[in-house]
Amino acid sequence: MPERLEDLELQLLLEALYQRYHYDFRHYARASIKRRVVQARDQMGFATLSALQDAVLHDPSMLPRLLGYLTVQVSEMFRDPTYFKALREKVLPHLRTYPSLKVWIAGCSHGEEVYSLAILFKEEGLYDRTLFYATDINPDALEAAEAGVYPMDRLRKFTENHQKAGGRSSLSDYYTADYGRAVFDKSLRSRVVFSDHSLVTDAVFAEMQLISCRNVMIYFDRALQDRAIGLFCGSLPRNGFLGLGSKESLRFSKHASAYSEFVRDEKIYRKLAA
Repeated sequence: MPERLEDLELQLLLEALYQRYHYDFRHYARASIKRRVVQARDQMGFATLSALQDAVLHDPSMLPRLLGYLTVQVSEMFRDPTYFKALREKVLPHLRTYPSLKVWIAGCSHGEEVYSLAILFKEEGLYDRTLFYATDINPDALEAAEAGVYPMDRLRKFTENHQKAGGRSSLSDYYTADYGRAVFDKSLRSRVVFSDHSLVTDAVFAEMQLISCRNVMIYFDRALQDRAIGLFCGSLPRNGFLGLGSKESLRFSKHASAYSEFVRDEKIYRKLAA
């Protein structure tokens, strides 16, 4: 199929998803979203993107399957351990001065970062005064995050990352092994609100002292990156903290002047102005 025709089909499919289901992928980085849509087409057994569009429009049960391809669900606990070590050693001493805290994990995927931050805050004695908001646009991912169940074969890497992040306990203190699965303790979810939220279409919903949005904006185009960073700007008070992924930056954002680099190597920023 000529590439221009396939690009037109892609544009129509993304518009259809928005008009029919209010999922807006129109400003995701085009090469990345095209690669994932083509993968979905092939693995779901459709000859063309138009055929995929027709099926999704007329059968809502197809939507969760397609969302599984369009939303990236690859993560691990304490991913990039030096980021969490910087939070522990440089950010949390500032957060400790607040009587209560709100933390937003935007694009929480299957919950690995949610549990990482919950454990980190427990180890530093801040968990009981913190409310965590874990958001994603994929309802299946949110359900998996709230369950807190992971294959045991992933725990070796999780444990290694936890120790490199300065862990003050054993990760095994926080889960029980059950038929090849690790089930994380319910106490880690007692202060977590799991909720659907889109950085593309939704608004600010609370004031946060820390926002962690890592490896999400790399899939956005420049305009959508600016929208997300503007949302974070509106949600953070003066001196609030924003953590991004290792390949993400505020450098080219129109909102960059509202932040200072707090830990440059770990992409942790601090809000300057109210």
